[in-house]
Amino acid sequence: MNASLIANPAAGNKAHRFISGIETLLKQKASLTTFITRQKRDAFEFALNISDTDLIVVAGGDGTFNEVLNGVLSSSDIRLKETPLALIPLGTTNVLARELRIPQKADKAIELALTGKPGKVSLGRINGWYFASMAGIGFDAETVLGVKNNLIKKVSGKAAHIVSGFRVLAQYNPPAIKIKTPENEYAGYTAVVGNASNYGGYFHVTPAASVTEPILDVCIFNSRKRKDLLRFIGGVIAGRHLYLKDVSYFKTRGLEITSGGTVHIQVDGDYFGILPAKIDVVRDAISIVR
Repeated sequence: MNASLIANPAAGNKAHRFISGIETLLKQKASLTTFITRQKRDAFEFALNISDTDLIVVAGGDGTFNEVLNGVLSSSDIRLKETPLALIPLGTTNVLARELRIPQKADKAIELALTGKPGKVSLGRINGWYFASMAGIGFDAETVLGVKNNLIKKVSGKAAHIVSGFRVLAQYNPPAIKIKTPENEYAGYTAVVGNASNYGGYFHVTPAASVTEPILDVCIFNSRKRKDLLRFIGGVIAGRHLYLKDVSYFKTRGLEITSGGTVHIQVDGDYFGILPAKIDVVRDAISIVR
């Protein structure tokens, strides 16, 4: 078997420690070609240009995997688009790995990559870019932007997102967003469009979502008050946010989100840009070993 490894040594806090061992284990069962990322979009370019491989193994976090799946699906090579992907979770939260119940330990994840069965999953797509887990609009995206812009220099990983979140919360005064679906229209101040139920590794903002179903789950928070946002966050932590009167939840195959102000977007945990956004779902878009 010919296998390709795309590895991100900067994923999480210590991914670089595992890459050599991952290569060694994979080489015991496959003819391996390794690609090491050095900067953003390297994983995309590697995946886009891979050839003659039976399996693409991604060692990194959700952002690395997101780049790889977009690279594969951007290729004109039909055979590459049918090549299964396998995930070795080395990121901070590993949302997709938890969703698919892929082992968090590298050796177990490698064993699954080599012996598991590929299965088709559906993907979300926002302004032409695919996502596996979720797209966040508003508060969480601005939190991700704070980390991206190096506002937090002395902490990393989960702590960086927590610190950035408090900074965003302290200045929380969001513009309204408008959500239009084929079925209805909604308004709110922050939203999560889920292709998966898992969010942030441990929480479930869109608990009824599934990567095996060609439909998106949307959770909208409808209040702009800081105290209400704290209540919403508390509800997410407790798993009871869908019972709050200022939360809307629905399923759809497509939606458009706009705003009269500047509203940020994150996709699979990485900063993406600003509204407007057109979002849809693609059935059975890619194969993942699980």
